[in-house]
Amino acid sequence: MIKRVGVLRGGTGKNYGFSLKKGGDIISHIFDNLSDKYKPVDILIDKDHIWHCHGVPISPSDLMHKIDIIWNVSHPSLSNILESLSIPNIGHDSFLGTLINNRDMLKKHIKTIGVNMPRHIVLPLYQKDFDGLREKYAIKKAKEIFEKFGSPWIVKSFTPDSSMGIHLAKTFGELVGAIEDGVNHEKSILVEEFISGKNVSIHSVCGFRGEDVYVFPIYPDRPHYNLPINRASFSAEEKDKFIQTARDLYKHLGAEHYLQSSFVLHPKRGIFVTDISFSPDLKKDSHLNQSCEFVGIKMHHIVENILERAL
Repeated sequence: MIKRVGVLRGGTGKNYGFSLKKGGDIISHIFDNLSDKYKPVDILIDKDHIWHCHGVPISPSDLMHKIDIIWNVSHPSLSNILESLSIPNIGHDSFLGTLINNRDMLKKHIKTIGVNMPRHIVLPLYQKDFDGLREKYAIKKAKEIFEKFGSPWIVKSFTPDSSMGIHLAKTFGELVGAIEDGVNHEKSILVEEFISGKNVSIHSVCGFRGEDVYVFPIYPDRPHYNLPINRASFSAEEKDKFIQTARDLYKHLGAEHYLQSSFVLHPKRGIFVTDISFSPDLKKDSHLNQSCEFVGIKMHHIVENILERAL
C-alpha cells in the first residue's frame, strides 16, 4: 500500500520562505524517486496560521484521516501538535530548534563534549528607533565587532537566505560593507571569526546500513571563499577524528533522523563546528548527493530510510 507523506511547510515565523522551498524540495524528491511507495501531500500553513491540505483549509485534527506520516519543515513546536494527534512525524523538537537559532546556547551545549565553535556576534534586524541613524549603523557595529575579535570575518544572514551573499571580510572597510549588505536585505546578521583550515561536512543517519548511527565517509566540501581544498590532505587520524566528532554530536544533540555537521580543522586550534542542520538538502547539486554517490547510493535511499524508521 502506498503511504501518504504530508509535507508540512510555511508558518508564521521568519523562515517562511525557506520552509516553503525546503518543503517543495522534499515533495519533488518523493514524487520523482519514491512514488511507487509514497505519495507526497502538500500541507501549507499560511501567514495567518491557517492550515491547508491540497489548497483547502483544514483543521490539524482532520489530517490523521488524510495522511500516514508528516515531514515537518515548518516550526519545530508543531511536532507537539502532531504527537498529540498520534500522527507519526519527521522533524526535530523545540529544543533542537532553539539550538539552531541560538548559537550561544549551541556553543555552550556542545562545549560539554569538548567541541568548539568560532567566536561570533549576531546583529539583530536593524531598527531605526533602537539602533539610531541608518548611515552610522554599519560603522558602529563594525567597531563593536573589531573590539571583540579581529579579522578576517565571515558575514552572512543569520537565517537561511540565498539572496544575501556570504562575505569574507579581511579589512574594516570590507566588514562595514558586508554589514551594509545585510541591512539592505533586511536580515539579522551573523558575524563569525574566520577559521583557516580544512573544511568538511559530514552526514549522519540513524539506523542506516545496519548501524545505530551511520556516518558517511569524508567527502570534502567545495572550496570556501576561493580557498582550495585537497581531498588527499586529510590524514587517517584526521578522518577518524572528524567521524568520531560527528557521531558524538549526533548522539549528544539527540538527533532522531539525520544530522549534517560542518567542520573546519585548524592546524593548531583543532576542530570547530561551523554549522549544523537536521534536514537533508535534497537538491541534485547538494553535498549530500555527492556524498551518497561517493558510497554508491542515491539520496532517495536516505529519504526512504528516514520514512521507514518514522512510520
